[in-house]
Amino acid sequence: MFLFITIVQTLIAAALVGVILMQRSEGGGLGVGGNPNGLMSARGAGDLLTRSTAILATLFVLLSIALAVMAANMHSVGDIDTSLKRGTPAPISDPLTAPAPAAPAAPANGDPLSAAGAPAAAPATEAPAAAPAQGDAPAN
Repeated sequence: MFLFITIVQTLIAAALVGVILMQRSEGGGLGVGGNPNGLMSARGAGDLLTRSTAILATLFVLLSIALAVMAANMHSVGDIDTSLKRGTPAPISDPLTAPAPAAPAAPANGDPLSAAGAPAAAPATEAPAAAPAQGDAPAN
């Protein structure tokens, strides 16, 4: 039905363009000449073309509204597909106020290799500070 009304709309639009071009304008236009007293005289053709233009324009507007309503009903929004829904996302924190990440824990089994396969850093041992010799005075 939508396709049929679209084709009718196109034919009416083409007819409307033709009728408008046949009307007499101030510059002469494409007005049809003929018997001055008959239907296709300047006055008779003007009345016929004016009425035809009004009828075609009304049909064009009504079909445009009908097509808009049909298009809105055809493409209505349905349910949202949640088949690809992931778990709840982690909250986003501000990097300027976020606490520093914690240092990784040492392996529990004493393995020198960490979980990533890299050798674990050797624990730092503090060397005792060298005591000054008995006879030396501290330097200032």
